[in-house]
Amino acid sequence: MHRGTIFPIVGIGASAGGLEALTLLLSHVGVSTGMAFVIVQHLDPKRESALAELLSRQTRMPVREVSGRTAIQPNEVYVIPPGSDISFSKGALTLRPRPTSRAPHLSIDVLFESLARDQHEQAIGVILSGTGTDGTRGLEAIKAECGITFAQDDSAKYASMPRSAVAAGCVDFVLPPAKIAAELSRIANHPHVRGGTRPQSSPKPATASQRSQPAPNGAEDEGLTVGTDYEKIMVLLQNRSRADFTLYKPNTIQRRIARRMVLGKFETAARYARFLQRNPKEVDVLFADLLSGVSSFFRNPEAFEALRRKVFPQIFKPKRADPIRVWTVGCSSGQEAYSIAMLLIEYAEVGSAGIVPIQVYATDLNESALSKARQGLYAKNLLADVSPARLKRFFVEEHGGYRVNMMLREMCVFARHNLFNDPPFSRIDLISCRNLLIHLESDAQKQILPTFHYALKPG
Repeated sequence: MHRGTIFPIVGIGASAGGLEALTLLLSHVGVSTGMAFVIVQHLDPKRESALAELLSRQTRMPVREVSGRTAIQPNEVYVIPPGSDISFSKGALTLRPRPTSRAPHLSIDVLFESLARDQHEQAIGVILSGTGTDGTRGLEAIKAECGITFAQDDSAKYASMPRSAVAAGCVDFVLPPAKIAAELSRIANHPHVRGGTRPQSSPKPATASQRSQPAPNGAEDEGLTVGTDYEKIMVLLQNRSRADFTLYKPNTIQRRIARRMVLGKFETAARYARFLQRNPKEVDVLFADLLSGVSSFFRNPEAFEALRRKVFPQIFKPKRADPIRVWTVGCSSGQEAYSIAMLLIEYAEVGSAGIVPIQVYATDLNESALSKARQGLYAKNLLADVSPARLKRFFVEEHGGYRVNMMLREMCVFARHNLFNDPPFSRIDLISCRNLLIHLESDAQKQILPTFHYALKPG
């Protein structure tokens, strides 16, 4: 199933006060975990760095500063050089010159986001001491791809970087460096992680005849390949959440269940299923994990530019007085809905449409994500793609972040909606459905498209 390396890669980000935390972590982590460690420390781009030499005194693993394209190996440590960004692709680290813009540079996010794209569930992200918010967006990307995330606890000398990630809700473990090292060693020995082991076939609900047969020797250790245990988990999810996850691609569900098993120290699906039966709160957490996705303001800017140039002229023509109605499906924590609303307001003002009411209906199955969307409060680094002019007009700074202003929040209605069971909205001008269909089986995709066609206005 995995498309990258067959061993976990641990990305570690640190800034001010990070050397002490890095030293503690490396001195406590085992030398034969089978993991590779890639360290991004905020460095002065104009000065040579002794970081690799300093860290090599704390571990028996080889520690090297990355130069050029570097193939990565387990049980080795790789350190960023000054003046560079480091990213990961197809089993190797690559360097590129660090941009010279005045804006805060997010070199940790660069590494973490590349790990998430390339390594999926084999990516692990760790944020240690540092100022600012670098790493938060990268940890969100890692978690959305079924990876595992850590942040240093209050032992951090400078806590704003780890606290930013914790506040964003994308951290699995908040621990001091020595305990992060111990947890990494534990994770390295989990059956779902050790040796990159993955079941060879996607789990499907078992037939009656299959259920009557005993599991083959060792089958339980394969995690999710035994139909009855997988079925139990799916039934518990469906009963608790009223969502039918049999419509989703099995591999997607399997990876996210395996992630929860690794986090909870469950080595077999049978044990995890029994735990779920006794602990409804874990069912809720698994449900939230299954719906986890990356959402950002103006994600893929070319898509929003296409809306502005090609779609909005059709929506605003002819001149209209009735409200423009937009439906964003799978809205997660709301960034896309707010982005579309901002763009519509701006387009209406520069055109000849005059004042046109705008209504954005944003729906999701995840109530916790919807609650965040309604609050409209986002960490500063999550607004990196929002222009200064938009930030000034549509947001209010507070609590170390920015909150969407009241005008924009009143324009967007967030509601729980099951696309397969609940009635669709009607007389919609534009439907935005991104990063949802890719997770669904083809039959489910075919079921959804007529619903969208019904919801849209003719033409």
